[in-house]
Amino acid sequence: MWDLLFCLGKVNKVDSPLGLKMVKMKKINYTKLVKQHLEILGGLRFKSGLFSASKPTVSTGYDKAWLRDNFYECIAFEVVQDWKTVEETYRALLDIFKKHEFKIDYAISQKPEYTHQFIHARYNPETFEEFWEEWGNKQNDSIGCILFKIGELEKAGVKILKDDDRRIVQKLVDYLSTLEYWHDADSGMWEEAQEVHASSIGACVAGLEMVKGLDGIEVNEDLIKKGYAALAKLLPRESEKKFVDLALLSLIWPYDVVNARQTKEILENVEYHLLKKKGVIRYKGDAYYNKNLDNFSEEAEWTFGLAWLAIIYEKLGKEKKAKEFLAKVLGTVSKSGEVPELYYSNSNKPNENMPLGWSESLFITAVYNVNHMHMRIKDSQGGSEVRKSGGLGRTGSTRIEKYKETKNRVKRATKKVKKKVIKEKIVKKIQKKVKKK
Repeated sequence: MWDLLFCLGKVNKVDSPLGLKMVKMKKINYTKLVKQHLEILGGLRFKSGLFSASKPTVSTGYDKAWLRDNFYECIAFEVVQDWKTVEETYRALLDIFKKHEFKIDYAISQKPEYTHQFIHARYNPETFEEFWEEWGNKQNDSIGCILFKIGELEKAGVKILKDDDRRIVQKLVDYLSTLEYWHDADSGMWEEAQEVHASSIGACVAGLEMVKGLDGIEVNEDLIKKGYAALAKLLPRESEKKFVDLALLSLIWPYDVVNARQTKEILENVEYHLLKKKGVIRYKGDAYYNKNLDNFSEEAEWTFGLAWLAIIYEKLGKEKKAKEFLAKVLGTVSKSGEVPELYYSNSNKPNENMPLGWSESLFITAVYNVNHMHMRIKDSQGGSEVRKSGGLGRTGSTRIEKYKETKNRVKRATKKVKKKVIKEKIVKKIQKKVKKK
Protein backbone atom coordinates (compact mmCIF):
# COMPACT_ATOMS: atom_id res chain seq x y z
CA MET A 1 0.00 0.00 0.00
CA TRP A 2 2.91 2.37 0.70
CA ASP A 3 4.00 2.54 -2.92
CA LEU A 4 0.39 3.28 -3.93
CA LEU A 5 0.22 6.07 -1.37
CA PHE A 6 3.46 7.44 -2.76
CA CYS A 7 1.79 7.71 -6.14
CA LEU A 8 -1.56 8.98 -4.96
CA GLY A 9 -1.15 10.66 -1.59
CA LYS A 10 -0.50 14.32 -0.89
CA VAL A 11 3.20 14.94 -0.25
CA ASN A 12 4.61 17.08 2.55
CA LYS A 13 8.37 17.41 3.18
CA VAL A 14 9.58 17.47 6.79
CA ASP A 15 13.01 17.57 8.44
CA SER A 16 14.38 14.34 9.94
CA PRO A 17 16.75 14.06 12.94
CA LEU A 18 19.55 13.41 10.43
CA GLY A 19 18.92 16.65 8.60
CA LEU A 20 17.50 14.85 5.58
CA LYS A 21 14.28 15.84 3.84
CA MET A 22 11.77 13.09 4.57
CA VAL A 23 8.48 12.56 2.76
CA LYS A 24 5.33 12.41 4.83
CA MET A 25 2.30 11.00 3.05
CA LYS A 26 -1.27 12.05 3.67
CA LYS A 27 -3.45 9.02 3.06
CA ILE A 28 -6.44 9.13 0.74
CA ASN A 29 -9.61 7.83 2.35
CA TYR A 30 -10.78 5.53 -0.43
CA THR A 31 -13.88 4.41 1.44
CA LYS A 32 -15.03 8.02 1.71
CA LEU A 33 -14.10 8.66 -1.92
CA VAL A 34 -16.19 5.73 -3.15
CA LYS A 35 -19.18 6.79 -1.06
CA GLN A 36 -18.97 10.35 -2.38
CA HIS A 37 -19.04 9.18 -5.99
CA LEU A 38 -21.79 6.63 -5.30
CA GLU A 39 -23.92 9.56 -4.11
CA ILE A 40 -23.13 11.49 -7.29
CA LEU A 41 -24.00 8.48 -9.44
CA GLY A 42 -27.15 7.83 -7.42
CA GLY A 43 -28.25 11.37 -8.19
CA LEU A 44 -28.74 10.34 -11.83
CA ARG A 45 -31.20 7.61 -10.89
CA PHE A 46 -34.94 7.97 -11.42
CA LYS A 47 -37.72 6.37 -9.37
CA SER A 48 -38.23 3.92 -12.23
CA GLY A 49 -34.81 2.41 -11.52
CA LEU A 50 -33.22 3.76 -14.70
CA PHE A 51 -30.23 6.10 -14.79
CA SER A 52 -29.91 9.08 -17.08
CA ALA A 53 -26.56 9.45 -18.82
CA SER A 54 -25.89 12.77 -17.06
CA LYS A 55 -27.81 15.34 -15.01
CA PRO A 56 -31.46 15.79 -15.99
CA THR A 57 -30.74 19.52 -16.35
CA VAL A 58 -28.09 19.25 -19.08
CA SER A 59 -28.90 20.72 -22.50
CA THR A 60 -26.86 18.16 -24.47
CA GLY A 61 -29.56 15.46 -24.57
CA TYR A 62 -27.83 13.39 -21.92
CA ASP A 63 -30.93 13.54 -19.71
CA LYS A 64 -32.09 10.34 -21.43
CA ALA A 65 -31.58 6.70 -20.37
CA TRP A 66 -29.37 4.61 -22.65
CA LEU A 67 -29.48 0.81 -22.48
CA ARG A 68 -25.69 0.59 -22.63
CA ASP A 69 -25.11 3.39 -20.14
CA ASN A 70 -27.40 1.71 -17.61
CA PHE A 71 -25.38 -1.48 -18.02
CA TYR A 72 -22.15 0.34 -17.16
CA GLU A 73 -23.69 2.66 -14.54
CA CYS A 74 -24.97 -0.35 -12.61
CA ILE A 75 -21.53 -1.99 -12.31
CA ALA A 76 -20.55 0.34 -9.45
CA PHE A 77 -23.50 -0.92 -7.42
CA GLU A 78 -22.49 -4.53 -8.08
CA VAL A 79 -19.04 -3.68 -6.74
CA VAL A 80 -20.45 -2.54 -3.38
CA GLN A 81 -23.05 -5.32 -3.40
CA ASP A 82 -26.06 -3.04 -3.56
CA TRP A 83 -28.15 -5.73 -5.18
CA LYS A 84 -31.42 -3.89 -4.57
CA THR A 85 -30.36 -1.09 -6.93
CA VAL A 86 -29.03 -3.59 -9.48
CA GLU A 87 -32.24 -5.62 -9.46
CA GLU A 88 -34.46 -2.55 -9.80
CA THR A 89 -32.45 -1.26 -12.76
CA TYR A 90 -32.62 -4.57 -14.63
CA ARG A 91 -36.33 -4.92 -13.84
CA ALA A 92 -36.80 -1.50 -15.48
CA LEU A 93 -34.74 -2.52 -18.51
CA LEU A 94 -36.84 -5.65 -18.95
CA ASP A 95 -39.98 -3.52 -18.67
CA ILE A 96 -38.69 -1.39 -21.55
CA PHE A 97 -38.42 -4.46 -23.75
CA LYS A 98 -41.92 -5.57 -22.72
CA LYS A 99 -43.35 -2.15 -23.58
CA HIS A 100 -41.83 -2.40 -27.08
CA GLU A 101 -42.24 -6.15 -27.53
CA PHE A 102 -44.27 -5.64 -30.71
CA LYS A 103 -41.20 -4.07 -32.34
CA ILE A 104 -39.00 -7.00 -31.31
CA ASP A 105 -41.57 -9.43 -32.73
CA TYR A 106 -41.58 -7.56 -36.04
CA ALA A 107 -37.78 -7.53 -36.23
CA ILE A 108 -37.64 -11.27 -35.56
CA SER A 109 -40.17 -11.99 -38.31
CA GLN A 110 -38.11 -10.10 -40.89
CA LYS A 111 -34.86 -8.18 -40.65
CA PRO A 112 -35.64 -4.44 -40.43
CA GLU A 113 -34.70 -2.12 -43.28
CA TYR A 114 -34.83 1.25 -41.52
CA THR A 115 -33.15 2.41 -38.32
CA HIS A 116 -36.41 3.24 -36.53
CA GLN A 117 -37.46 -0.42 -36.85
CA PHE A 118 -34.60 -1.66 -34.69
CA ILE A 119 -34.61 -1.76 -30.91
CA HIS A 120 -33.76 1.79 -29.90
CA ALA A 121 -30.81 2.69 -27.69
CA ARG A 122 -32.37 5.60 -25.73
CA TYR A 123 -35.55 5.96 -23.67
CA ASN A 124 -37.41 8.37 -21.45
CA PRO A 125 -36.29 7.25 -17.94
CA GLU A 126 -39.79 7.83 -16.52
CA THR A 127 -42.20 6.70 -19.25
CA PHE A 128 -39.93 4.23 -21.11
CA GLU A 129 -40.97 5.82 -24.42
CA GLU A 130 -38.56 5.86 -27.37
CA PHE A 131 -37.09 9.01 -28.82
CA TRP A 132 -37.95 9.18 -32.49
CA GLU A 133 -35.50 11.72 -33.87
CA GLU A 134 -32.93 10.44 -36.37
CA TRP A 135 -30.23 8.65 -34.40
CA GLY A 136 -27.79 5.78 -34.66
CA ASN A 137 -30.42 3.50 -33.13
CA LYS A 138 -29.02 0.27 -34.53
CA GLN A 139 -26.64 -0.71 -31.74
CA ASN A 140 -26.29 -4.46 -31.41
CA ASP A 141 -23.88 -4.22 -28.48
CA SER A 142 -26.59 -2.58 -26.35
CA ILE A 143 -28.62 -5.80 -26.63
CA GLY A 144 -25.60 -8.02 -26.08
CA CYS A 145 -24.57 -6.21 -22.90
CA ILE A 146 -28.02 -6.55 -21.31
CA LEU A 147 -28.13 -10.27 -22.10
CA PHE A 148 -24.61 -10.62 -20.71
CA LYS A 149 -25.41 -9.04 -17.37
CA ILE A 150 -28.76 -10.79 -16.92
CA GLY A 151 -27.06 -14.14 -17.54
CA GLU A 152 -24.14 -13.31 -15.26
CA LEU A 153 -26.36 -12.15 -12.40
CA GLU A 154 -28.67 -15.14 -12.70
CA LYS A 155 -25.77 -17.60 -12.66
CA ALA A 156 -24.28 -15.81 -9.65
CA GLY A 157 -27.51 -16.27 -7.71
CA VAL A 158 -28.86 -12.72 -8.10
CA LYS A 159 -32.33 -13.47 -9.39
CA ILE A 160 -33.47 -10.98 -11.99
CA LEU A 161 -35.85 -13.01 -14.15
CA LYS A 162 -39.48 -13.81 -13.46
CA ASP A 163 -41.40 -16.30 -15.56
CA ASP A 164 -42.63 -13.85 -18.22
CA ASP A 165 -39.16 -12.27 -18.45
CA ARG A 166 -37.74 -15.44 -19.98
CA ARG A 167 -39.98 -14.87 -22.98
CA ILE A 168 -38.36 -11.48 -23.51
CA VAL A 169 -34.82 -12.81 -23.08
CA GLN A 170 -35.51 -15.53 -25.64
CA LYS A 171 -36.81 -12.93 -28.08
CA LEU A 172 -33.64 -10.85 -27.65
CA VAL A 173 -31.63 -13.96 -28.54
CA ASP A 174 -33.83 -14.53 -31.60
CA TYR A 175 -33.48 -10.84 -32.51
CA LEU A 176 -29.67 -11.13 -32.69
CA SER A 177 -30.06 -14.32 -34.70
CA THR A 178 -32.34 -12.66 -37.27
CA LEU A 179 -29.91 -9.75 -37.61
CA GLU A 180 -27.02 -12.22 -38.13
CA TYR A 181 -25.06 -10.01 -35.74
CA TRP A 182 -21.67 -11.59 -36.56
CA HIS A 183 -21.54 -9.73 -39.89
CA ASP A 184 -24.18 -7.08 -39.34
CA ALA A 185 -23.14 -3.44 -39.66
CA ASP A 186 -24.36 -1.31 -36.75
CA SER A 187 -23.63 2.13 -35.26
CA GLY A 188 -21.65 0.58 -32.42
CA MET A 189 -20.72 1.88 -28.99
CA TRP A 190 -20.23 5.45 -30.25
CA GLU A 191 -23.52 5.59 -32.22
CA GLU A 192 -21.85 6.69 -35.43
CA ALA A 193 -21.37 5.34 -38.97
CA GLN A 194 -22.58 1.80 -39.55
CA GLU A 195 -19.80 -0.77 -39.84
CA VAL A 196 -19.18 -4.28 -38.62
CA HIS A 197 -17.68 -3.55 -35.19
CA ALA A 198 -15.59 -6.04 -33.23
CA SER A 199 -16.85 -4.51 -29.98
CA SER A 200 -20.47 -5.11 -31.01
CA ILE A 201 -19.80 -8.69 -32.07
CA GLY A 202 -17.99 -9.33 -28.77
CA ALA A 203 -20.86 -7.96 -26.69
CA CYS A 204 -23.32 -10.22 -28.51
CA VAL A 205 -21.07 -13.29 -28.18
CA ALA A 206 -20.67 -12.66 -24.45
CA GLY A 207 -24.39 -12.09 -24.01
CA LEU A 208 -25.38 -15.25 -25.85
CA GLU A 209 -22.83 -17.30 -23.91
CA MET A 210 -24.08 -15.98 -20.59
CA VAL A 211 -27.79 -16.64 -21.13
CA LYS A 212 -27.13 -20.06 -22.64
CA GLY A 213 -28.15 -22.69 -20.12
CA LEU A 214 -30.63 -20.51 -18.24
CA ASP A 215 -33.99 -22.20 -17.68
CA GLY A 216 -36.32 -21.55 -20.59
CA ILE A 217 -33.66 -19.98 -22.82
CA GLU A 218 -32.38 -21.69 -25.95
CA VAL A 219 -29.23 -20.50 -27.71
CA ASN A 220 -28.02 -22.27 -30.83
CA GLU A 221 -24.31 -23.01 -30.43
CA ASP A 222 -23.72 -21.88 -34.02
CA LEU A 223 -24.71 -18.33 -33.02
CA ILE A 224 -21.77 -18.25 -30.62
CA LYS A 225 -19.31 -20.01 -32.94
CA LYS A 226 -20.03 -17.60 -35.79
CA GLY A 227 -19.41 -14.67 -33.46
CA TYR A 228 -16.03 -15.97 -32.32
CA ALA A 229 -15.04 -16.75 -35.92
CA ALA A 230 -15.91 -13.19 -36.97
CA LEU A 231 -13.91 -11.77 -34.06
CA ALA A 232 -10.85 -13.85 -34.93
CA LYS A 233 -11.00 -12.56 -38.49
CA LEU A 234 -11.50 -8.88 -37.56
CA LEU A 235 -9.21 -8.44 -34.55
CA PRO A 236 -7.10 -6.58 -33.59
CA ARG A 237 -9.05 -4.04 -35.65
CA GLU A 238 -12.31 -2.55 -34.41
CA SER A 239 -13.68 -2.27 -37.94
CA GLU A 240 -12.63 -1.92 -41.55
CA LYS A 241 -12.03 1.83 -41.09
CA LYS A 242 -10.72 1.82 -37.52
CA PHE A 243 -7.50 0.06 -36.64
CA VAL A 244 -7.71 0.84 -32.93
CA ASP A 245 -10.63 2.01 -30.80
CA LEU A 246 -11.31 2.54 -27.10
CA ALA A 247 -14.40 0.31 -27.45
CA LEU A 248 -12.12 -2.72 -27.92
CA LEU A 249 -11.32 -2.67 -24.18
CA SER A 250 -14.80 -4.07 -23.55
CA LEU A 251 -13.72 -7.36 -25.15
CA ILE A 252 -11.19 -7.79 -22.32
CA TRP A 253 -13.45 -6.51 -19.56
CA PRO A 254 -16.25 -6.99 -18.84
CA TYR A 255 -16.88 -9.48 -21.65
CA ASP A 256 -13.71 -11.63 -21.48
CA VAL A 257 -14.05 -12.95 -25.05
CA VAL A 258 -10.43 -12.57 -26.19
CA ASN A 259 -7.39 -14.76 -25.63
CA ALA A 260 -4.04 -13.69 -24.14
CA ARG A 261 -2.52 -12.71 -27.50
CA GLN A 262 -5.54 -10.65 -28.52
CA THR A 263 -5.62 -9.00 -25.08
CA LYS A 264 -1.97 -8.01 -25.41
CA GLU A 265 -2.50 -6.57 -28.90
CA ILE A 266 -5.53 -4.54 -27.87
CA LEU A 267 -3.82 -3.06 -24.80
CA GLU A 268 -0.62 -2.22 -26.67
CA ASN A 269 -2.52 -0.53 -29.49
CA VAL A 270 -4.83 1.45 -27.21
CA GLU A 271 -1.98 2.66 -24.98
CA TYR A 272 0.35 3.51 -27.87
CA HIS A 273 -2.17 5.24 -30.14
CA LEU A 274 -4.95 6.56 -27.91
CA LEU A 275 -3.67 7.16 -24.37
CA LYS A 276 -3.49 10.82 -23.29
CA LYS A 277 -2.96 12.69 -20.02
CA LYS A 278 -6.59 13.20 -18.93
CA GLY A 279 -8.17 10.26 -20.69
CA VAL A 280 -8.19 8.00 -23.72
CA ILE A 281 -9.32 9.25 -27.12
CA ARG A 282 -11.94 7.04 -28.74
CA TYR A 283 -10.14 6.71 -32.07
CA LYS A 284 -7.94 8.74 -34.37
CA GLY A 285 -9.79 11.56 -36.09
CA ASP A 286 -12.70 11.58 -33.62
CA ALA A 287 -14.72 14.74 -34.38
CA TYR A 288 -16.74 14.75 -31.15
CA TYR A 289 -15.61 17.78 -29.08
CA ASN A 290 -12.49 18.00 -31.23
CA LYS A 291 -10.73 21.37 -30.73
CA ASN A 292 -9.35 21.39 -34.27
CA LEU A 293 -11.62 22.52 -37.10
CA ASP A 294 -10.29 19.77 -39.36
CA ASN A 295 -11.06 17.16 -36.63
CA PHE A 296 -7.50 15.88 -36.48
CA SER A 297 -4.87 15.87 -33.73
CA GLU A 298 -7.13 17.45 -31.09
CA GLU A 299 -9.38 14.53 -30.18
CA ALA A 300 -11.21 14.75 -26.85
CA GLU A 301 -9.85 12.68 -23.95
CA TRP A 302 -12.48 10.36 -22.44
CA THR A 303 -12.07 9.95 -18.69
CA PHE A 304 -13.46 6.44 -18.32
CA GLY A 305 -10.73 5.10 -20.61
CA LEU A 306 -8.19 5.48 -17.78
CA ALA A 307 -10.48 3.75 -15.29
CA TRP A 308 -11.11 0.98 -17.82
CA LEU A 309 -7.37 0.32 -18.12
CA ALA A 310 -6.92 0.32 -14.33
CA ILE A 311 -9.74 -2.23 -13.96
CA ILE A 312 -8.31 -4.45 -16.69
CA TYR A 313 -4.80 -4.50 -15.24
CA GLU A 314 -6.19 -5.31 -11.79
CA LYS A 315 -8.16 -8.21 -13.31
CA LEU A 316 -5.00 -9.41 -15.09
CA GLY A 317 -3.11 -9.36 -11.79
CA LYS A 318 -0.72 -6.63 -12.91
CA GLU A 319 -0.75 -4.60 -9.72
CA LYS A 320 1.90 -2.05 -10.65
CA LYS A 321 0.17 -1.08 -13.91
CA ALA A 322 -3.20 -0.98 -12.18
CA LYS A 323 -1.87 1.46 -9.58
CA GLU A 324 -0.21 3.62 -12.22
CA PHE A 325 -3.52 4.00 -14.03
CA LEU A 326 -5.42 4.55 -10.79
CA ALA A 327 -3.16 7.53 -10.12
CA LYS A 328 -4.24 8.93 -13.49
CA VAL A 329 -7.89 8.11 -12.76
CA LEU A 330 -7.87 10.30 -9.64
CA GLY A 331 -6.70 13.15 -11.85
CA THR A 332 -9.92 12.99 -13.88
CA VAL A 333 -12.05 14.42 -11.07
CA SER A 334 -13.06 17.98 -11.92
CA LYS A 335 -12.96 20.99 -9.59
CA SER A 336 -16.62 20.33 -8.78
CA GLY A 337 -15.70 16.86 -7.50
CA GLU A 338 -17.45 15.09 -10.39
CA VAL A 339 -16.06 12.95 -13.21
CA PRO A 340 -16.98 14.41 -16.62
CA GLU A 341 -17.45 12.59 -19.91
CA LEU A 342 -14.24 14.04 -21.32
CA TYR A 343 -11.69 16.83 -21.31
CA TYR A 344 -10.84 18.90 -24.35
CA SER A 345 -7.51 17.85 -25.85
CA ASN A 346 -4.45 18.77 -23.77
CA SER A 347 -6.46 20.84 -21.33
CA ASN A 348 -8.16 20.81 -17.94
CA LYS A 349 -11.46 21.92 -19.46
CA PRO A 350 -14.27 19.34 -19.20
CA ASN A 351 -17.32 19.27 -21.43
CA GLU A 352 -20.87 19.89 -20.20
CA ASN A 353 -21.74 16.24 -19.60
CA MET A 354 -20.68 16.27 -15.96
CA PRO A 355 -21.04 14.04 -14.18
CA LEU A 356 -21.26 11.28 -16.76
CA GLY A 357 -22.79 8.24 -15.08
CA TRP A 358 -20.67 5.81 -17.06
CA SER A 359 -17.50 7.65 -16.03
CA GLU A 360 -18.55 7.82 -12.37
CA SER A 361 -19.28 4.10 -12.30
CA LEU A 362 -15.95 3.04 -13.79
CA PHE A 363 -14.17 5.54 -11.50
CA ILE A 364 -15.79 3.84 -8.48
CA THR A 365 -15.02 0.37 -9.83
CA ALA A 366 -11.36 1.22 -10.49
CA VAL A 367 -10.84 2.82 -7.07
CA TYR A 368 -12.59 -0.04 -5.29
CA ASN A 369 -11.00 -2.90 -7.24
CA VAL A 370 -7.42 -1.69 -7.03
CA ASN A 371 -7.76 -0.94 -3.32
CA HIS A 372 -10.15 -3.70 -2.28
CA MET A 373 -7.67 -5.16 0.19
CA HIS A 374 -7.71 -1.92 2.17
CA MET A 375 -11.34 -0.91 2.05
CA ARG A 376 -14.54 -1.82 3.81
CA ILE A 377 -17.90 -0.75 2.46
CA LYS A 378 -21.14 -1.10 4.39
CA ASP A 379 -23.43 -3.63 2.78
CA SER A 380 -26.57 -1.63 1.96
CA GLN A 381 -28.75 -4.70 2.45
CA GLY A 382 -27.83 -5.64 6.00
CA GLY A 383 -25.36 -3.08 7.29
CA SER A 384 -22.59 -5.66 7.65
CA GLU A 385 -19.08 -4.87 6.45
CA VAL A 386 -17.98 -6.66 3.31
CA ARG A 387 -14.71 -7.00 1.48
CA LYS A 388 -14.86 -7.75 -2.20
CA SER A 389 -12.76 -7.51 -5.33
CA GLY A 390 -15.47 -5.64 -7.19
CA GLY A 391 -18.37 -6.88 -9.23
CA LEU A 392 -18.96 -10.17 -10.96
CA GLY A 393 -16.89 -11.56 -13.78
CA ARG A 394 -15.32 -14.68 -15.17
CA THR A 395 -11.83 -13.21 -14.79
CA GLY A 396 -12.16 -12.92 -11.00
CA SER A 397 -12.93 -16.32 -9.50
CA THR A 398 -13.01 -16.83 -5.75
CA ARG A 399 -9.91 -19.02 -5.83
CA ILE A 400 -7.88 -16.41 -7.70
CA GLU A 401 -9.06 -13.65 -5.38
CA LYS A 402 -8.11 -15.69 -2.30
CA TYR A 403 -4.69 -16.37 -3.77
CA LYS A 404 -4.18 -12.66 -4.55
CA GLU A 405 -5.38 -11.70 -1.07
CA THR A 406 -2.88 -14.08 0.58
CA LYS A 407 -0.10 -12.85 -1.70
CA ASN A 408 -0.83 -9.22 -0.91
CA ARG A 409 -1.06 -9.92 2.81
CA VAL A 410 2.42 -11.47 2.73
CA LYS A 411 3.70 -8.52 0.69
CA ARG A 412 2.35 -6.03 3.21
CA ALA A 413 3.83 -7.96 6.11
CA THR A 414 7.21 -8.01 4.36
CA LYS A 415 7.08 -4.25 3.84
CA LYS A 416 6.31 -3.70 7.52
CA VAL A 417 9.36 -5.76 8.50
CA LYS A 418 11.57 -3.81 6.08
CA LYS A 419 10.23 -0.53 7.41
CA LYS A 420 10.98 -1.62 10.99
CA VAL A 421 14.55 -2.61 10.06
CA ILE A 422 15.14 0.76 8.36
CA LYS A 423 13.76 2.58 11.38
CA GLU A 424 16.09 0.65 13.69
CA LYS A 425 19.09 1.53 11.51
CA ILE A 426 18.19 5.24 11.62
CA VAL A 427 17.87 5.12 15.42
CA LYS A 428 21.31 3.44 15.71
CA LYS A 429 22.91 6.14 13.52
CA ILE A 430 21.41 8.87 15.69
CA GLN A 431 22.63 7.14 18.84
CA LYS A 432 26.17 6.88 17.43
CA LYS A 433 26.18 10.60 16.56
CA VAL A 434 25.01 11.50 20.07
CA LYS A 435 27.78 9.35 21.65
CA LYS A 436 30.48 11.00 19.50
CA LYS A 437 29.30 14.44 20.64
